[in-house]
Amino acid sequence: MLLSEQCYKKIDRELAKYPADQRQSAVMAALAHAQVETSWLSPDVMQEVADYIGMPAIAVQEVATFYNMYNTKPVGKHKITVCTNLPCALSGGERAGKRLQEMLGIGYRETTHDGQFTLVEGECMGACGDAPVMIVNNHRMCSFMSDEKIDALVEELNK
Repeated sequence: MLLSEQCYKKIDRELAKYPADQRQSAVMAALAHAQVETSWLSPDVMQEVADYIGMPAIAVQEVATFYNMYNTKPVGKHKITVCTNLPCALSGGERAGKRLQEMLGIGYRETTHDGQFTLVEGECMGACGDAPVMIVNNHRMCSFMSDEKIDALVEELNK
């Protein structure tokens, strides 16, 4: 087993929210719990989730590859997702992405050599009025990301 007993308990809580014949409805939450534990969703982890939920592995993979919050390849300790959807792009998102690329020495979908940072583009995060917006490790939203705020964020994450 690749996932811990604690992870399975969390998945069981998600499964309990749905009728027994609709276990597949918990796949997104199950993948999220698995990713928190393993940092990325390897084919073996996706297979384990599929077997546990009782759905085809290809269906689990389809979910994991459709949404960019799931890491289907190894990522750095800190994954920074920059909203590059049109409203953010026009309101400083493009500038913010370039700033991060220069600071970290990587492009989008790349990880720094020390394994600290992965930089990815993201679609709308539902906070267009807070542009430019970034999400750190799928859990922390950062708004109004000026150069100064970007510098402070990278410094904080480097500690």
